[in-house]
Amino acid sequence: MGAASGRVGPRPQLLLSLLWLLLLSPPPTLALDPELMPGNFSADEAGAQLFANSYNSSAEQVLFWSTAASWAYDTNITEENAWRQEEAALLSQEFTEVWGQKAKELYDPIWKNFSDLMLHRIIGAVRILGPANLPLTKKQQYNSLLSNMSRIYSTGKVCFPNKTATCWSLDPEITNIMASSRSYAKLLFAWEGWHDAVGIPLKPLYQDFTALSNEAYRQDNFSDTGAYWRSWYDSPTFEQNLEQLYHQLEPLYLNLHAYVRRALHRIYGDRYINLRGPIPAHLLGDMWAQSWQNIYDVVVPFPDKPSLDVTNTMVQKGWNATHMFRVAEQFFTSLGLLPMPPEFWAESMLEKPSDGREVVCHASAWDFYNRKDFRIKQCTRVTMDQLSTVHHEMGHVQYYLQYKDLPVTLRRGANPGFHEAIGDVLALSVSTPAHLHKIGLLDHVTNDTETDINYLLKMALEKIAFLPFGYLVDQWRWGVFSGRTPPSRYNFDWWYLRTKYQGICPPVVRNETHFDAGAKFHVPNVTPYIRYFVSFILQFQFHQALCKEAGHQGPLHQCDIYQSTKAGAKLRSLLQAGSSRPWQTVLEDLVGSAALDAQPLLNYFQPVIQWLQEQNQRMGEVLGWPEYQWRPPLPDNYPEGIDLVSDEAEANRFVEEYDRASQVVWNEYAEANWNYNTNITTENSKVLLQKNLLVANHTLKYGTWAKRFDVNNFQNASTKRIIKKVQDLDRAVLPMKELEEYNKILLDMETIYSVATVCHTNGTCLQLEPELTNVMATSRNYEELLWAWKSWRDKVGRTLLPLFPKYVQLTNKAAQLNGYLDAGDSWRSMYEAILEQDLERLYQELQPLYLNLHAYVRRALHRHYGAEHINLEGPIPAHLLGNMWAQTWSNIYELVAPFPSAPKMDATEAMIEQGWTPRRMFKEADNFFTSLGLLPVPPEFWNKSMLEKPADGREVVCHASAWDFYNGKDFRIKQCTTVNMEDLVVAHHEMGHIQYFMQYKDLPLAFREGANPGFHEAIGDVLALSVSTPKHLHTINLLNSEDNSYENDINFLMKMALDKVAFIPFSYLIDQWRWRVFDGSITKENYNQEWWSLRLKYQGLCPPVPRSQGDFDPGAKFHVPASVPYIRYFVSFIIQFQFHEALCQAAGHQGPLHKCDIYKSKEAGKRLAETMKLGFSKPWPEAMKLLTGQSNMSAAAMMSYFKPLMDWLLTENGRHGEKLGWPQYNWTPNSARSEGILSDTGRVNFLGMNLEPQQARVGQWVLLFLGVALLVATVGLTQRLFSIRHHSLHRPHRGPQFGSEVELRHS
Repeated sequence: MGAASGRVGPRPQLLLSLLWLLLLSPPPTLALDPELMPGNFSADEAGAQLFANSYNSSAEQVLFWSTAASWAYDTNITEENAWRQEEAALLSQEFTEVWGQKAKELYDPIWKNFSDLMLHRIIGAVRILGPANLPLTKKQQYNSLLSNMSRIYSTGKVCFPNKTATCWSLDPEITNIMASSRSYAKLLFAWEGWHDAVGIPLKPLYQDFTALSNEAYRQDNFSDTGAYWRSWYDSPTFEQNLEQLYHQLEPLYLNLHAYVRRALHRIYGDRYINLRGPIPAHLLGDMWAQSWQNIYDVVVPFPDKPSLDVTNTMVQKGWNATHMFRVAEQFFTSLGLLPMPPEFWAESMLEKPSDGREVVCHASAWDFYNRKDFRIKQCTRVTMDQLSTVHHEMGHVQYYLQYKDLPVTLRRGANPGFHEAIGDVLALSVSTPAHLHKIGLLDHVTNDTETDINYLLKMALEKIAFLPFGYLVDQWRWGVFSGRTPPSRYNFDWWYLRTKYQGICPPVVRNETHFDAGAKFHVPNVTPYIRYFVSFILQFQFHQALCKEAGHQGPLHQCDIYQSTKAGAKLRSLLQAGSSRPWQTVLEDLVGSAALDAQPLLNYFQPVIQWLQEQNQRMGEVLGWPEYQWRPPLPDNYPEGIDLVSDEAEANRFVEEYDRASQVVWNEYAEANWNYNTNITTENSKVLLQKNLLVANHTLKYGTWAKRFDVNNFQNASTKRIIKKVQDLDRAVLPMKELEEYNKILLDMETIYSVATVCHTNGTCLQLEPELTNVMATSRNYEELLWAWKSWRDKVGRTLLPLFPKYVQLTNKAAQLNGYLDAGDSWRSMYEAILEQDLERLYQELQPLYLNLHAYVRRALHRHYGAEHINLEGPIPAHLLGNMWAQTWSNIYELVAPFPSAPKMDATEAMIEQGWTPRRMFKEADNFFTSLGLLPVPPEFWNKSMLEKPADGREVVCHASAWDFYNGKDFRIKQCTTVNMEDLVVAHHEMGHIQYFMQYKDLPLAFREGANPGFHEAIGDVLALSVSTPKHLHTINLLNSEDNSYENDINFLMKMALDKVAFIPFSYLIDQWRWRVFDGSITKENYNQEWWSLRLKYQGLCPPVPRSQGDFDPGAKFHVPASVPYIRYFVSFIIQFQFHEALCQAAGHQGPLHKCDIYKSKEAGKRLAETMKLGFSKPWPEAMKLLTGQSNMSAAAMMSYFKPLMDWLLTENGRHGEKLGWPQYNWTPNSARSEGILSDTGRVNFLGMNLEPQQARVGQWVLLFLGVALLVATVGLTQRLFSIRHHSLHRPHRGPQFGSEVELRHS
């Protein structure tokens, strides 16, 4: 809406000063010049005519001087100018009082009967004293209140909390924020800050003003101030007429409200927008939600059509404020109306001063009552919206020019709404595409339905959105003036009306300490507001009549009266009448009807009315706001982050820049990291540390930059996702000194692990790969296994222990500086939707299968090692399961094979006999992927990968890993491959990572990773589920025949279970331990004790020799010193079976899931490729759904895969009377010989650990509780297992996946 003039007509309460105010210093005694005092006049109509003539000449002088003083204050708010304005007000009130009293004294008995209707109107106006009725002290108080209320509003500022930055003024800073920001929090801060800064201090002043104003107007025989304001409309049914008009327009507003609410919901979501509730008041592009056109970009019906906002064109063409006013002037003169006088251009304030003055920026037009000086005060900005405001204000000035020769009392609009409508009726033409084309702001005019709807909706956001606000402001003030709304209910009633009529609500809690009505200019500046509602009806009546006069044919919204002198002549007649005749008569002369009528407005908007109704019906929108009491929550951490950037175009440029820079930095880091991992030297470690710092600096630079953005309301989901990811600075957030320390700790821990050797007494030394790994896999000598197990932990764990607490401290600090509770919270965030409860649920679903496998394997180990080493009701010693960490048990298959006489399924012998090499193994894996229609690895892979342990004596990190070098063509694997079936499976796993890299290589770098960390691990493993089948091994000539016997099936599933099922609790507990270390519930004094408590609880394992708190057995596992989160493997082992099930369905597999081989299935490959191509660009449930048809993780597919084995285990364990679980949980292999206190140390053996007696007693109580819990669980499992045995698990699942826990070397 165009700004209010506030300077229209003589309005006695606003007459402000005399000539003395223009002097440099005020006179000691303030009094009217005797020449300005009324003389003697006869008490008849002839005398009244002389009275009116004398009053007019005196009033012109008073009004000129008072307006000059008021202009001086509004264009330079100082204490001196405020004082002069208040003193001037007293003098003008004295003038009003003496002339008004004289008019009452002489003409009150007769003025209503005057035959001269113009004289009747003049005397009727002069006799109203208003504030001049008050005694001197109350006049002074009244004037001071007006001045102070105006000052509070005009100088109000919103300042950042605890910051020294420049505070925001309403214009232009806050106005620009409300118009352009889409940051919920920033908009809220601006909204709340302005309402608090202005409203709260205004409330007590407004109470006093109300009392004094009512006291004044009651002496003029009005019931209150509101009654006086309504008297200007000369209609006893004025209020009823307004209500009828509003209800006529309400359906249009309700449809617009519902449509806009839906659009805002798309941006702000359910949290901040209730589709059945009111709209939060700060989201509509305007401080008062009175005009919504600033959110047009959010709601535009057809965004592909050319923009109707010509702001950018105005700027490009070099338009400035003066040019905008010249263009407006030219519109009026094209109609044959008057140009602006020289004084206008010389004296107006068309831009906000740059000299630091405080000014009243609210746009207003001024009449100085000397018939030549007319001005505008406006802090003009070069925008299309402001171009409309310019025409609005110029409309006021044209009105002044046309009626300037009338008596001063009649120099005002026919009613107040007329003055506001005149400028707006011109703006209805100015805003049309046809007119914008004529003045060079649009290249061409597009006349089609979609462009019309865009234009009309833009107009509706200004005109229709305003109607309820224009109606309610004075509804509230009339209630205040009448006493229906006392001060104790100012704010309650204000928001009641705003919700009732506008369907908006306060975005934060408001109460009676607030005075939110005062945040609107017209309230503290005492400018009646119903005029705007009236003007919004009138302007369409005027527009329709003027368009008819101009000969316009076609829809009303396309009419442009530019250059129509006929329309100008019609308009001139209305303007020259001023208020000399009743407004109804003036209106009838122009439009042919004497009544306010909303039908022209409805005619104008008819096309968009119908379109809105159709859209809302299609979307099932609720019209209105039945949940009217709903209120939005506060944003998290509000008001922090309110200064964030919400410009999405700027964010897109940032994302492009980040991607370009990151590819270079990460490529260099990957090369340095590769060089170190394939040749561990001091020199390479130094280079790696340098590159680590470069990566940290890069991460810090772009992460800090990313943190400037508020992404919550971005439309582009990819931009939003990338920036949120980049905002996590990871370790780079640490201060430089601590970052260097942290990097060195990580490098030292990984080096200790990678180069460690253990030596026999004869001097023979062994590394983990391949020697110790081979011992653990192949030896069946209890003592040899114990030596290897204990020696590795003594060498690695004990060496790492001094470094680990500092690592924990720095990892936590980095996480906390990134906004997480601790490092565990940070690691869990990578899974977006996964909660710890979900993981526990999955574990519990699989626990029956694991407990049966554990019991069966324990029985087999008992047969081999005897009762001395195996307790059939206790945990299994951790070194006997074929693996250094007892994480997979497939290496002891020959001890536990269900049917040992059945043909072997291990292809190792065949591979060796056929001369397979590591390179051949990876070629076979590559062939599997290409058979699915997937990508072959590029030449760089074969040229640069390390597929075998070097024979040149280099120290290397043998742990298998896949590498992406971030240039779209260089992908490598580092693996100390041994020619055996297990490593063939690992080769497929690693090639799965490579395939994933290749599929998403064209995504932005931030998206080049798995949908969640478990996805990357699962992709290779899902192929391995096919590779491991006898069918596939036979296909690639590694088995002589495909034996489909029951015995072979159970043997195969047992071998798979020793890999997959045995791994589940281990993969679950590692991060259970680390998360508790990070959150402080496991202290460094209890690292090892709590480690073994979890291994006992979940795996049913115990240490084979006593452990103490000087040991650090978690450190003996690569991922702990390498700081690689481990829950990814648990996730991958669940979802690989979901993936497998889905891909088998795609491949058309029929039969048991464990027999499926998707080799050569292009359909399965296509589905897999589509999922991999997403990378991290979508939340993982979307990727899961794309592959499996379901969006959550489930253990059902894994249970289905192993169901034949589960049935067999239930039977076998039942036959032997096995105890599930480990009720004798405190048994250890050495407990018989070392039970009790050790005589030489006074320490106690507990769970294989040497502890102080007090520590052991605490542990016994903990384990007693666990024992009871396990007993209850065992009883429960009897029923559960019975149920599992008798019910097939054919529920819908989610896809399959497989994962060896080989590390993914990725950013």
